[in-house]
Amino acid sequence: MARIPSLKSLNAFPHAEEHLLKKTYSGAIVTILGLIIMFTLFVHELQFYLTTYTVHQMSVDLKRGETLPIHINMSFPSLPCEVLSVDAIDMSGKHEVDLHTNIWKLRLDRYGHIIGTEYLSDLVEKGHGAHHDHDHGHENHDETKKHEHTFNEDAEKMVKSVKQALENGEGCRVYGMLDVQRVAGNFHISVHGLNIFVAEKIFEGSSHVNVSHVIHDLSFGPKYPGIHNPLDETSRILHDTSGTFKYYIKVVPTEYRYLSKRVLPTNQFSVTEYFLPIRPTDRAWPAVYFLYDLSPITVTIKEERRNFLHFLTRLCAVLGGTFAMTGMLDRWMYRLIETVTNSKTRSVLR
Repeated sequence: MARIPSLKSLNAFPHAEEHLLKKTYSGAIVTILGLIIMFTLFVHELQFYLTTYTVHQMSVDLKRGETLPIHINMSFPSLPCEVLSVDAIDMSGKHEVDLHTNIWKLRLDRYGHIIGTEYLSDLVEKGHGAHHDHDHGHENHDETKKHEHTFNEDAEKMVKSVKQALENGEGCRVYGMLDVQRVAGNFHISVHGLNIFVAEKIFEGSSHVNVSHVIHDLSFGPKYPGIHNPLDETSRILHDTSGTFKYYIKVVPTEYRYLSKRVLPTNQFSVTEYFLPIRPTDRAWPAVYFLYDLSPITVTIKEERRNFLHFLTRLCAVLGGTFAMTGMLDRWMYRLIETVTNSKTRSVLR
């Protein structure tokens, strides 16, 4: 096939003869610098392409009849495990006592080291004599006296044990998971499981119940990449006062979709906080409340990977721009050096 003579005129990259090219030290330095810059930018662009980004979408939450998992991990440095109970109430006001729960209480010494464990099989801990059955009024007098005698002995033993733990500076760490109904409600950690008379004998008034706490972790489902739970590592320490902490939580149903198409159903949340100091006339006992409500909007977070053509476009722009800039820099340096050299030569000749 014969070549078209006029085709050479379209060549945008004409080549000069080798003996017409002049290589300089400044050009070599600029070339090395340009190669380093281009390699660095190439690595950066490659990393940018390989990393994923997320797209957020919102829609109406259509889930029904599911449970809401609550993961808690808290420490109470001033209250022994014997007096703490975990309770949950839904929006109807009924105690949720028949839920699947896995709650552990770890006894802590004054330095925060674990010295013992206790497992709660029910969501509401037994009340240390607070919940008596009054439907057996026809039992004989001897059995009633025996029951009261046993209760008094148990109460005295408990009061003595708790006071000893308070003197030793014992604390408690509560952690585990609650499965509650997917409706608005609250769960709280308090001394409400105690008999009122036992509590009075231990603390000598509600104003002496120190509910200082550290929230190590609080979440409403498994964690996904980039999630931030606002109450994690929250510390609330009271000095010479007492009161009730209330955390108002808005739970947002969330779905995280991985590149592999795996879907992770979970929840994120926002929170506001309120502290109510105990007054001497108050009959309420201090506690830490978590009052939660669910948003009707669900958020879908999808992992996406950047388009390969976009990566090539950015790569060509970066490398081409660097090549053009180094070429301009080389020409400027060459002309500068030539100008300085010629001026020195002329001064010598004169």
